[in-house]
Amino acid sequence: QVQLVESGGGLVQAGGSLRLSCAASGRTFSNYAMGWFRQKAGKEREFVGAIGWSGRSNTAYAESVKGRFTISRDNVNNMVYLQMNSLKPGDTAAYYCAAHRLKYTIATMSMIEDDFGSWGPGTQVTVSS
Repeated sequence: QVQLVESGGGLVQAGGSLRLSCAASGRTFSNYAMGWFRQKAGKEREFVGAIGWSGRSNTAYAESVKGRFTISRDNVNNMVYLQMNSLKPGDTAAYYCAAHRLKYTIATMSMIEDDFGSWGPGTQVTVSS
């Protein structure tokens, strides 16, 4: 099992940027794909993006954030990041970091919530208009 803690959320104006961080501890971090999900008030949790176990260009994004959000990982320091640019009020949500259940999965195979077995407590992002 891996323990995850997100940070970096807050209040930002539309058009602004935030970078979320996720610190991981526990099992070998580098062997697992990592994902970011979000949950808007009164809605189901939804996929935002994922990065495969090998990192680098192995990423996948929801259409709603493609071109604005970027996921990266630092396997030396067991960190995952979500850089969010051009934020919109519709991006307001609680953001969650998650670790995939299986080793060596690629980003496009890591987009389903049920495939992730470890979750952080979440960090709130609020975008004002």
